[in-house]
Amino acid sequence: MRMHLAVLLFVALLSVATFALDNGVMRVPPMGWLAWERFRCDIDCEHDPKNCISENLFIDMADRLAEDGWRELGYVYVNIDDCWSSMKRDDKGRLQADPKRFPGGIHKLSRYLHDRGLKLGIYGDMGTHTCGGYPGTTLDKIDLDAQTFADWEVDMFKFDGCYSNATEQALGYPLMSKALNATGRPIGYSCSWPAYHGGLPPKVNYTQLGEICNLWRNYGDIQDSWDSVLNIINWFFENQEVMISAAGPGKWNDPDMLIVGDFGLSMDQSRSQMALWAIMAAPLFMSNDLRTISSKARTILQNKMAISINQDPMGIQGRRIVKEKIGIDVFWRPLSNNASALVFFSRRNDMPYRYQTTLSKLNYTTGTYKIYDVFTDKTMILKDSTGFVVSVNPTGVVMWYVSAPATRNLRQFHKGGRLRGSAHDDENANPRVFL
Repeated sequence: MRMHLAVLLFVALLSVATFALDNGVMRVPPMGWLAWERFRCDIDCEHDPKNCISENLFIDMADRLAEDGWRELGYVYVNIDDCWSSMKRDDKGRLQADPKRFPGGIHKLSRYLHDRGLKLGIYGDMGTHTCGGYPGTTLDKIDLDAQTFADWEVDMFKFDGCYSNATEQALGYPLMSKALNATGRPIGYSCSWPAYHGGLPPKVNYTQLGEICNLWRNYGDIQDSWDSVLNIINWFFENQEVMISAAGPGKWNDPDMLIVGDFGLSMDQSRSQMALWAIMAAPLFMSNDLRTISSKARTILQNKMAISINQDPMGIQGRRIVKEKIGIDVFWRPLSNNASALVFFSRRNDMPYRYQTTLSKLNYTTGTYKIYDVFTDKTMILKDSTGFVVSVNPTGVVMWYVSAPATRNLRQFHKGGRLRGSAHDDENANPRVFL
């Protein structure tokens, strides 16, 4: 068995050296809805029919995406996560949906979504079992399962790694990429591989991931709490040099689901998650109940400018450019048409903080800029040298879209680059613009 695995590993690695993912999908971060964080593995349809993992739940969410303005904004994926299958494969060895919870089968569900201009995503695991204990996709089942998903007209596949080891993962993730492409159906491929190895080199090879996957989970699962969101933010930006170089059109870092509209975040924290996921060029997969979501949460998730920043076709992941001891961070992302996005983020828990700076100190070149406040819809004209104050709520953000009149000095943002000046230089003591 060990010799067999060694031979398979050698063949897989040899082939990966000349293989690049070219499935033509997810050139911008994918958007949609994902079941896991909000509904987990609830299969008790007898006592909780509206919330259990069943055909009805996904039809309900598809209807909401199609009828409540989400689809037109780009939220088109409806993604099934764990616990959808029967505990046994069929008599031909194929995965099959639980017949009680999915009486029409997965293919019928995909047709329902496609008829409404939506796409279906599904979940699998390369181990002996999924994380929830359902049948996994072991190495000998990869080709069969990939073809099964294609036959069902699935549009995205998430491949988890529970109950597998490092050797099997090194084999399985590249082999599944090839198997999906071999079906002839364009299927977006989400890999959980990095999350099982700490998310960083040398254990994680992001060059290889970009050749075989469209997106990948780097870090642990998000939970419905601000602490969880903040931990993810911290990890991604503390390792931003690695993350930024890994991402681009068709290959995205995935900090996990948007939990806006659930129970754990305030409205300010919800805007913070939306803003920073946009800066990170992250996939925007909501995990909430679209049937009961509040109008305030919906407004955040349907913010057209935040979505436009996230979906920028250049696909450059943004970075943190300032981290102040007083608890204010500033993030920046370059955008098409010589524009950019800025986010002023408060880690504070006490009261709104009045943060003072200038665009020139954030390394903008000489010129006059048009500023659009993403969450208030206010606009203003601002010279690079003009001092300004932004009032940032505790755990909240101010997010700007900056229309640039001149090329920004990108050299300062290469690895090891430093910003000119400080937010507290004497010349900035009396700012003239208040926002």
